[in-house]
Amino acid sequence: MGLKPIGDRIIVRREAAEAKTSGGIILPDTAQNKPQKGEVVAVGPGRVKPDGTRAPMQLKAGDKVLFTSWAGDEFKDRGRDGEILVMHEGDVLCVIEG
Repeated sequence: MGLKPIGDRIIVRREAAEAKTSGGIILPDTAQNKPQKGEVVAVGPGRVKPDGTRAPMQLKAGDKVLFTSWAGDEFKDRGRDGEILVMHEGDVLCVIEG
């Protein structure tokens, strides 16, 4: 990918939006909601605390996460379809297990 986050930032690949409703109606791109789920692709080294030490990151690459709707900055990934988000670790609400 060629991106390495700094501080307490993470890079998340957003899941693809649902193109069809549960009733079978196909949604156009403009009507699809952006999912708030994704997979962590890369993590930074952690934020620097006031005493100069680093706070360890709670997330790791490969974690499936839920995040807030306003989280991060979106970027198009030219190599693949979809978007990546660069956000702070604190914007993640929870890790999806299983």
